[in-house]
Amino acid sequence: MSLLQDLKAGKLHDFHGGIHPPERKTPANQPPIADAGLPGELVLQIRQHIGQPARLRVEVGDTVLKGERLTDPDNPMMIPVHAPTSGTISAIERRPLSHPSGLEGDCIILVPDGRDEWRARYPMSNIETMDADVLLQRIHDAGITGLGGAGFPSHVKLRPRKKAIETLIINGVECEPYISADDRLMREHADEVLAGVGILRHIVRPALTVIAVEDNKPDALTALREVNRDENVLVVAVPTKYPSGGEKQLIEIITGQQVPRNGLPADIGIVVQNVGTAFAVKRAVLDDEPLIQRVVTLAGEGFGEKCNAWVRIGTPVRHLLTRFDFVPGPEPRIIMGGPMMGFTLHTAAAPVIKGSNCILAPGSHELSPPVEEQPCIRCSQCADACPASLLPQQLYWYARANEHDKLNSHNLFDCIECGACAWVCPSQIPLVQYYRIAKSDIRQAQREAEQAERAKQRFEARQARLEREKNERQVRQQKAAAERKARMKEQVDAGGEDPVAAALARVKARKQAEGTDDMAAARAARKEEARRNRERKATEAPAVAGDDKQSAVAAAVARAKARKAAQAAEQGEPDSAPAENAGDDKKAAIAAAVARAKVRKAAQAAEQGEPDSAPAENAGDDKKAAIAAAVARAKARKAAQAAEQGEPDSAPAENAGDDKKAAIRAAVARAKARKAAASSTTKSEDDS
Repeated sequence: MSLLQDLKAGKLHDFHGGIHPPERKTPANQPPIADAGLPGELVLQIRQHIGQPARLRVEVGDTVLKGERLTDPDNPMMIPVHAPTSGTISAIERRPLSHPSGLEGDCIILVPDGRDEWRARYPMSNIETMDADVLLQRIHDAGITGLGGAGFPSHVKLRPRKKAIETLIINGVECEPYISADDRLMREHADEVLAGVGILRHIVRPALTVIAVEDNKPDALTALREVNRDENVLVVAVPTKYPSGGEKQLIEIITGQQVPRNGLPADIGIVVQNVGTAFAVKRAVLDDEPLIQRVVTLAGEGFGEKCNAWVRIGTPVRHLLTRFDFVPGPEPRIIMGGPMMGFTLHTAAAPVIKGSNCILAPGSHELSPPVEEQPCIRCSQCADACPASLLPQQLYWYARANEHDKLNSHNLFDCIECGACAWVCPSQIPLVQYYRIAKSDIRQAQREAEQAERAKQRFEARQARLEREKNERQVRQQKAAAERKARMKEQVDAGGEDPVAAALARVKARKQAEGTDDMAAARAARKEEARRNRERKATEAPAVAGDDKQSAVAAAVARAKARKAAQAAEQGEPDSAPAENAGDDKKAAIAAAVARAKVRKAAQAAEQGEPDSAPAENAGDDKKAAIAAAVARAKARKAAQAAEQGEPDSAPAENAGDDKKAAIRAAVARAKARKAAASSTTKSEDDS
């Protein structure tokens, strides 16, 4: 009641900081709301809000009707997207997004058929008898988000909480320069705005409802006050100051309370909704019309026709430039949003989304192009202008150094990105851009930390599960073993056979049988190997016979040479062999005889197909020849000894011829022996 009395008495509060930039709202705010028309194609971003994108429910080639849902939400933070007109889904692909980064994202491409045919609609009339949950579901199904620019799901913000909502504030301040969309909406559709406020009041059940409008919008204030018939709804004019339209700043202006740091307005019993959101709630609940269009301000000297227009969600900015006579200047810029909180588009192919309230095409003298930033001079003007009572200068240094901990300790996330600090900065430092990048980096680091923690928890849970399963398996095995032992004991006690002993006996018998079979197989293998050796020797015998034949030929050659040597001796040539080698000659002769015997034996074996054996029939001849040679050498030695002693030769002259013959025979025998020894050596090498 004290708040109501203060507001009726005109008592308001103020917030720290704030600026007064040029408004420049009049050119676009003069004509009534126009119709932007139907573009050749509509580019519908799947995600146009804070939260996760909803799940697709259409495919390429599908025909859809106006208002038909194109995506399905799977949780409260997913908001569906609807078809702004009837037509065909020509593609589902990545297109440039309406985002400061200029990145591409998933979009649904709808080609209108020109009929603008609605799906079946089911309006509501008597909402007073309906439960709040039914209305919240209707708002969710209609895809309504906050139309002030933040894009927070409206049904989540309106859902009942632990603390009762005491005050509902409808934000119609619209403090940013150039933008006048809410102003025209309140002036032309004040009755629908108040109808939407009534639905919000039915859901929230506040003690007091305040519609706040800046005092530079007298026509809107008048229109709302004329339509309002509820004493618990106050239309309040607030002083013109930027950024009085910020949620926390407006709460402080109306109630004098400050939202706790890292808290929400609901924590102090307050809910704030935009006037455009109230209008969309009325259309969704009473008319069953989802959020498929909104009022957008088209301002700046670049537009030949400056106005506010009804623009279908998904309309490419290029279509609006053509429709409202855009004339590019020397350095054209297209800004989505106002000059303070908006961002420059990278391409005119970006579409209008639910949070787009302005398309600004400023001239060079209206909004100077970005200039090179200068070093900070520590003038503190940014701190004086900050409506959140922060230290922008310190945040700037920490953002440049990526010191996330210090940014958090200096309450970076309390920054509403209003741009007041950058507006007053004499060094032209784009402070808000630094803050946005720092916030994005911190959120990314937090997401990675959360993912790592979830992965750790999953790993630990898996390890615990595996250990539990292992223990359970061991318990089952032990239990089964105990049961088997008990059964076997009962069987043995009953006089039956011991299963363990029987199994061991079977294993032993099987091993013995396998061993017996192995021995039999080994014997058979040895027999087979002996048979193959005999066959191999039989096949090699002809080759041995051939070698024996060569030995026989060599012996014959030796005999021929011996005969030739004997003939030469008979013709008067002296014996070249001295007496002292008689013993060696005897051995050589014996070896030659043995070699000849082996040759003859091998030849006979080859002819008969039998193994080599030395014949015995010629042994006598060889022995006689050897004895004769030995006798001759003995006689020669005896004659030599007699000559040395001076004794007369006992041999008569008539025996001289006999001695000469004996010497010749001895020489021949020695030659034969040498030849036979050589042949014997060759034969021995061949045999080996």
